[in-house]
Amino acid sequence: MAGVWLILPTYNEAENIGPLVRAALPTLASRGTEHHILIVDDGSPDGTGEIADRLAAELEPVEVLHRTTKDGLGRAYLAGFAVALERGADLVMEMDSDFSHDPNDIPRLIAAAGAADLVLGSRYVPGGGIADWGLLRRLTSRGGCTYARRLLGVPVRDLTGGFKCFHRRVLEGIDLDDVRADGYGFQIELTYRAIRAGFTVAEIPILFREREIGSSKMTARIALEAVWKVPALKLRLR
Repeated sequence: MAGVWLILPTYNEAENIGPLVRAALPTLASRGTEHHILIVDDGSPDGTGEIADRLAAELEPVEVLHRTTKDGLGRAYLAGFAVALERGADLVMEMDSDFSHDPNDIPRLIAAAGAADLVLGSRYVPGGGIADWGLLRRLTSRGGCTYARRLLGVPVRDLTGGFKCFHRRVLEGIDLDDVRADGYGFQIELTYRAIRAGFTVAEIPILFREREIGSSKMTARIALEAVWKVPALKLRLR
């Protein structure tokens, strides 16, 4: 395995990005393979980009991609994917930049990639779960996943999660230039495209935690987008 790239999209994560990078690096290194962290910052006004630059100057595996405008989570990931693939990544990982995903789970996703083309850190398989969410948010999230799963006719239980490990062949085989959704919809679309293209998908249990610092980037618009774009996605890729 020539390289694992962890893509961290950021917007106003000045308090989280340093601790997260320092927590993620040892877990990546524990696999004994070449590893990189690419921070994709969308012009954060709180200084996240400057902190990322200092991390990159200090820590050799860390790089920064600066984007001038806040263009959405999906566009940030696509920009990061392009860099990782161009640089020869074998595995490309997605992960939230606010400690909602536990960096200690990184080796588990990489290990599972030995038997699957795409690995999802799943809240909704046995052993997975969510901490610190109220009942309404839990029901909304699980209901959204169930709605998308049934409408698209796929067996994946956590379609909206953002903790993933892709083999490069998946990203090269699902026409990233045609991906249109953002936020939750982006996560649904990538996994659905992978399944439609015949790639194998595995879910491993994770515990998702609410961020402790900063505010969530998810808005009602992004959540609603996932609802109406799911049937559109099914029709477009039929």
